[in-house]
Amino acid sequence: MELLTHTLRRTLRMRLSLRRDAPLVVAVSGGADSVALLAALADEGYPCVAAHCNFHLRGDESVRDMRFVESLTEKLGIDLYVKDFNVPAAMAETGESVEMACRRLRYDWFDELLNTLGGADVAVGHHREDNVETFFLNLARGTGIAGLTGMSYRRGSVVRPLLDCTRAQIEAYLAGRGLDYVTDSTNAENDYMRNRLRNRLLPYFDDLMPGALEGVERTMAMLTEAKSIYDKAVELAAERYGSVDSGSIDVGRMAESDANAATLLFELLRPAGFTRTQSDNVLADPMRSGVAFEAPAGCSRAELSRGVLTIVRGIDGVDDREYEITLDEDIAEPLHIAVTKHESAAAFVPEKSQRVLCLDESVLDGSPRLCLRHWRRGDRIRPFGMSGSRLVSDLFSDAKMTAAQKRDTWLLTRDDRILWVLGVRTSAHFPVGKRTKGYIELRIK
Repeated sequence: MELLTHTLRRTLRMRLSLRRDAPLVVAVSGGADSVALLAALADEGYPCVAAHCNFHLRGDESVRDMRFVESLTEKLGIDLYVKDFNVPAAMAETGESVEMACRRLRYDWFDELLNTLGGADVAVGHHREDNVETFFLNLARGTGIAGLTGMSYRRGSVVRPLLDCTRAQIEAYLAGRGLDYVTDSTNAENDYMRNRLRNRLLPYFDDLMPGALEGVERTMAMLTEAKSIYDKAVELAAERYGSVDSGSIDVGRMAESDANAATLLFELLRPAGFTRTQSDNVLADPMRSGVAFEAPAGCSRAELSRGVLTIVRGIDGVDDREYEITLDEDIAEPLHIAVTKHESAAAFVPEKSQRVLCLDESVLDGSPRLCLRHWRRGDRIRPFGMSGSRLVSDLFSDAKMTAAQKRDTWLLTRDDRILWVLGVRTSAHFPVGKRTKGYIELRIK
């Protein structure tokens, strides 16, 4: 019990900074990891609320899990929020797999809870062994250095306080606290790659080479440190040869003068959606002319001419650059948006105009990345006043917009999540509600 508490406190001190003046939403499935997470954070004095997702995919077992979490939170004296999901309907709407649909539904709801409760973060129960599994999954699929560093302690508003804790520490903590948990029967099935890794490969690997998994964890830690050096090298290459943002890359000079040209070119092109195979094809004969490459996502095009690779971000002439912004003052580029901060929402009166967006001030919590960009294929938004999400392209069709109008429309995003299709539709994220204290008004000029 003491080991988990000690490890958790060290992680919170050195890796994570969690607020104590706002609700901390804890995702609780009823499994050992999430039960330990909720109890340990509550023991440390954080103002926890529990969130349980019922996907209704395992019949009576799903109901059993929900009832268990209800009993657990009552015992701990913690408020519980439960959400029922229709996963088959969500899959039919988007074409996603079961795993991807559940993930999207879960995190979309967590965002809504944060907005409603005025919370700052969502805590999830990933632990050290989960991180090792992620390493092997990415390794098997093929990945760069970023994929081998594993999960991050924080990604936007999602935090992982148990990432340094082992499964053994979690079980010892629960035993010491006298807390029970439920087991998902599908964890024993090997239908999914992660389950096969967990149930077959990793136990065999650890038996074959005792201590090997701890070695993998040390490797991941060293790779995380090495990544900062790696990223600096990519930045220097962009200054020397050009980049996606500058619009062209001198691949001829890069191929002649840099022994690491293949890796550097891929890293320079990756933000525009190009693959390693495509970057290697460019370097196969960089002095060719009239050769074009289109990114698989359909959002960028690169044209090679006598050693110079010109990048057109956005097919059909769409400017696909991202403009990072702040909401500290009016936005002047790429278009003019007036930004007004209101310290109180007591006199708030909503406007029906889609040229105005009002956001709860919590939109700025956690140092988010705010960007203005144009539409990309596959973009989805959760429209205000509607359940579920919609393709932005469908909103364009509903509005009978021309191709030129679609290209000229801007989107406001927060950590890659769409908050506003400017002039077309606002999202359900960070609404001004009963619990709102201050809010930010954005108005297109």
